[in-house]
Amino acid sequence: MNDSTTLRDARQLERLAASALEAVGATNEEAWIVARSLVAADARGIHSHGLLRLPLYVEAVERGGIVADAPMTWTVEHGATAALDAASGFGQVAMHRAVAKAEEIVRAQGAAVVSVANNTHYGAGGYWTDRLAETGLVAILVATTGVAVAPFGSAQKFIGTNPLSISFPTGERPVTADLATSAGAYGKIVQAAGEGSPIPEGWAIDAVGNPTTRPEDALAGSLLPFGGPKGSALAVLIELLAGAAAGGRFAHETVDIWVDPASRMGTGALLIAFDPASLHGDDLPVRRAQAFRERLRGLEPAPGFRGVVAPGDLEASAAASAATEVALPRNVDEALEALAARLGVDAAAAGTGTGTGTAAEPEPFPA
Repeated sequence: MNDSTTLRDARQLERLAASALEAVGATNEEAWIVARSLVAADARGIHSHGLLRLPLYVEAVERGGIVADAPMTWTVEHGATAALDAASGFGQVAMHRAVAKAEEIVRAQGAAVVSVANNTHYGAGGYWTDRLAETGLVAILVATTGVAVAPFGSAQKFIGTNPLSISFPTGERPVTADLATSAGAYGKIVQAAGEGSPIPEGWAIDAVGNPTTRPEDALAGSLLPFGGPKGSALAVLIELLAGAAAGGRFAHETVDIWVDPASRMGTGALLIAFDPASLHGDDLPVRRAQAFRERLRGLEPAPGFRGVVAPGDLEASAAASAATEVALPRNVDEALEALAARLGVDAAAAGTGTGTGTAAEPEPFPA
């Protein structure tokens, strides 16, 4: 922890977040699904997808961009495929259902393709793919977002930050890659603006196409894809997978709730899962993945590096250190206190179920 962070009890943060969401109309079940995903992101050091977003979610519910207790429906259930209409509900609730459906289909079919349409932001993608990998399944998740990124060679934003998450089981903690296809995640730009700190060079251009390190100019302009034409190509294909195939709006058709909390974003997500054992008849792929990760970690580090890490190692290490206490950016902590005061939520009492604006913790969630 440093002067720009505050240590908060993890369980109290979950109760506070769930209570705030219930105070604006979320059901107990969905409030806790969202709260746990946000706190888990902060615990893993992914603050751009953590409680930074809670005040935005609350405002979006209040203004109609997110529908509390939305009537989500399965519009297709055929063979190894299923399609969910999220009805502009909480993205985390939609993904909770999509993950459960994918696991159900894989157990019967060996593989699953599950789409989600009419969705909103679902938090950190690795949170969802890890849940499947922890049961022994390989999981790949892509999604559209609001328009934010200028394709390679363009001075105009047209595509989204279009995240990609992949988790591979190892018998222990999965190997997980969770990344935006932009050079920096949109939430990290928002976080930097709130902290008054610059963003790295190469992340964004301003409204007239000039490179900028000012987050305010980046938000008024465009983010850039990582890796130049390679990242741009990947983002475009994710736009097609989660937009055209899954039925979500393309980024250029979407107004993000960061821009207008009343916006029904209508984003799309595509979740692909399969059981690697079904390809070999045993757990050989999982054992090979574990051995590969150990070989990777054992490589000789380059000058200036203390060691080689596998994808997901740093986040897992942060989460282990934050099992009981989470280090929040100070501006996020202050925003939570202001939100709790506005909604009349008592952070100390939240979760006891003793009055208005408290969210008693539910039993395990159904799919």
